[in-house]
Amino acid sequence: MASRNSAQGSMVYGSNSMKCSTAALSVATLSLAMCIPALGQGSAQSGQHEADRMVPARASLTHALDSKDVKSGYQFRATLNDNVHLNDGVELHHGDVLLGRVTADDMNVPGKAHLAVRFNQAVLKDGQTIPIKATIVSVYSPGELPYSYGSPEQVPNSWTDGTLRVDQLGVVKDVDLHSRISSHNSGVFVSTKKDDVKLPAGSEIALAIAARNNSGPTNPANSGS
Repeated sequence: MASRNSAQGSMVYGSNSMKCSTAALSVATLSLAMCIPALGQGSAQSGQHEADRMVPARASLTHALDSKDVKSGYQFRATLNDNVHLNDGVELHHGDVLLGRVTADDMNVPGKAHLAVRFNQAVLKDGQTIPIKATIVSVYSPGELPYSYGSPEQVPNSWTDGTLRVDQLGVVKDVDLHSRISSHNSGVFVSTKKDDVKLPAGSEIALAIAARNNSGPTNPANSGS
């Protein structure tokens, strides 16, 4: 269960078999009545400008990621679980692919092991690609998110454009998530207890996402890329 401290704008989560921490975590926006990460509001104007253009989305990791096995530059994929209307009018569809890469941690979060990732492209079913900016706002164990909602708008994703910072403890055992809208990366997963970070295949990722520009989709065959 969660309790709100209205004076300090904070939320305290009790223990949960899936992932809720007993720590008090700052929040910037109203959270849904379920076990979700704590969210905090940053002050960077650049982060707020980007947040104003972003919309919620969620996707599933197609393969496991292990910080011991992947190096900077390693490419991975996640598939969208719902249709998403981007800020420039482009619509991404259920099953479209989000391409990501393993990167260096640009937040310098303390810990024994790190796995920093950056989603930078969406690939439509016809092969067209869209440059994107994406921030991870929560991660759920495979199959944890319910599929019984009547529309994509009802799917759990607590992010709003007032949320510029996310710190979620225990996304998987002994691994925490840290992300910032102002960061170039989508997020960094950190373990303070283990010497590696593992995200299982099928992990469901809630995101804030936007197109990087207003040029619309591009076709690699036509662009020469």
